[in-house]
Parts: sequence; structure tokens; C-alpha cells
Amino acid sequence: MKEEITIRVKDQDGNIHELICPLEMGLSLKDICKAYELPMEAMCGGMAMCATCHCYILNETSVLPEKGDIEEALLSELFTTLPSSRLACQIHLTAAMDGLSIEIAHD
Repeated sequence: MKEEITIRVKDQDGNIHELICPLEMGLSLKDICKAYELPMEAMCGGMAMCATCHCYILNETSVLPEKGDIEEALLSELFTTLPSSRLACQIHLTAAMDGLSIEIAHD
């Protein structure tokens, strides 16, 4: 079984960061972006209350959990949402997400 995966994150300046993500810690996409000190606000600390961890999924999304009602509601309040919009705090990393690419939204 995989112990870590690699994901790619495009920041607001267009820079691509390759993040090595350990799986045994139960981290979310928001947690790993913060751990690498990427420019993701996440003001509420991952409680699904602020939408400041808004990101766009850039590649195949079938491995991601469905959006919950709270996530849908928060995203509906943003002006910059796309069909690929997600809240990074609501996506917990799994082995199936190896190779995932996201972009941190400009909100």
C-alpha cells in the first residue's frame, strides 16, 4: 500500500509546486498546501465555514469525494466558481489521488 502520493498545485502566480503527501496522517488538501506554505488562506482552519481554501481541480476528479451540502453552499456564494471548484479542506488525501493537479483560486 502507498504511504505517500504526489500532487501538483498551481499557485496564483502560475508556479507549479509538486507536493509529496504522506497518507498516514489523515491530511486534507488544505493541510498539505499549508504545510508547504503555499498561498492558501484557509481562514477558518478547515471547518468549512469560509471558502478561503477554494481551488480548481485540473484533472480527473472521479477519485474525489462528492461535494457535501455545506461545501456546495459556500461555493455558491463565490463569484469565481467553476464546475471544477472545490474547498481544499473538504478533500482528504487518499492513495487514489496520486497525480492530482489543482489550482489555488483567485478569490
